[in-house]
Order: sequence, then structure tokens, then C-alpha cells
Amino acid sequence: MASLAELPASFADTRDSLQRVAVHIVARARNQGGAHSIGLRVTPGGFGTPDFGPDVSRVRVSGGLLLSEVGGPDTVTSVATEIDGATLASLARVAGVDLAADLDVGHDTPSIGDIDEPLRIDVAAARALAGWYAKTNAALDHVVAAAGTDAAPTLVQLWPEHFDAALDLAVAPDIRANLGGSPGDGFSAEPYLYVGPWTADRPGDPGFWNAPFGAVLGYAALAAEPDPVAAAASFFLEGIGRFAG
Repeated sequence: MASLAELPASFADTRDSLQRVAVHIVARARNQGGAHSIGLRVTPGGFGTPDFGPDVSRVRVSGGLLLSEVGGPDTVTSVATEIDGATLASLARVAGVDLAADLDVGHDTPSIGDIDEPLRIDVAAARALAGWYAKTNAALDHVVAAAGTDAAPTLVQLWPEHFDAALDLAVAPDIRANLGGSPGDGFSAEPYLYVGPWTADRPGDPGFWNAPFGAVLGYAALAAEPDPVAAAASFFLEGIGRFAG
């Protein structure tokens, strides 16, 4: 698996702009399309909705583009719009969403802000974000395969409130944990992986549990690995394995 790219200086600003798009355009599209859910998915080149609505619709971000798609693989129609320079208002028209409708995805919901102000994103940074999500998703797939059926893992979802790709699973009887990858937030400016037990249990070497909510592995450490997906899966499995005893 290819190594992680060096993050452009524009990464944080692009991430924050794309989170506004994720919440106020992409998640709204799914929520207002009848799903009554805001959970997103890791999709090729970025993130987006699963299929929703009677017309089999999808709204997703790929690199620097917002795509609104309708139909199955043999009949799909697609409208693509450059995000850089667009406004939330113009993207809402493409995605068919109502920005005036109430939407609350959690206590960290980013403000909708000025819907007529042009968005600024760097495509290289958007691709770096997509690469982070793709590698996180691949590592979580490895974990699900290794953990077995007793772990009862949930589907990997990309939660727009925190903009992380995550699942939860059983690590011991009556104990579950969140596993995922954040693109950076108030806790850490750089992206990081995390293992977050739902209880106060922190078995094994306490040095592993290096965050208030569990354990983290930062982007720089992962980027130093020749196979970041394998290293990410190893980190997740180490966290799970500490509950095996």
C-alpha cells in the first residue's frame, strides 16, 4: 500500500471547508432525501452518501468536485461542480438541499456561516484527506476480518460532526470500543487514529493509553511506516488485544 503523502500547508483550511460541505450539503442531502440519517461513507476520492431516495441518488465529494448522481450503474446521470470558488448556496442548488431547514449533527456541528461566501479549498489537500480516509477504511476492514463475528462490528461511517471515519465493536463481554481515524480537530492538529473504549478500562501497559479517551497514533508516526494500512491495523488490533486477557 502506498505511503501517506506529506500534508500540504493548506490541509487544515481545506479540511475545515470540506467539513462544512460534508455537514451542510452532503449530510443534508441524505437527511432531506428521506433517510433521516446523517451518516456518510468513505467513497472513491473522498466521502459521500450511500444510495438514498426512490431515484437512487448519491451526493459525494471526490477531490475538488461535488458530484450529484442519480440512478444505477447503467443509467446514472451526474452533475459535477468545482468546490473551490463555489458557495454553499450554489452547491445546495446542485445537491437539491434546503439550507434553511434545521440540521443538528451534534455539539461540534460547524456553523453554516455565510452561504454566499466563496469556499476555498486546495485540491492537493482534498486528495490528501481522501487518502487518509481510504487508508483508515482499509485498516478497519482488516480489523473487522481479524476480529471475527463475536465482535459484532458496526458499519464504517463518516460522521460529519467530527469528520472521522469510524466503527465500534465488542472488545470483551459487555465492553465495546470506537476505532477510527480523525482528520484533525481540537484535540490534535494532525490527523490521528484512535481506540476509544466505552468504559474506563485501560488494560496492559498504561503507556499505550496516551489520550484522555483512549489511545491515539498520529499522522507523522504512521507516515513513517512503509505500509501505513498494515501499521494502522496493527495499532487497532493492539488496542483490541489488550482486552483479551
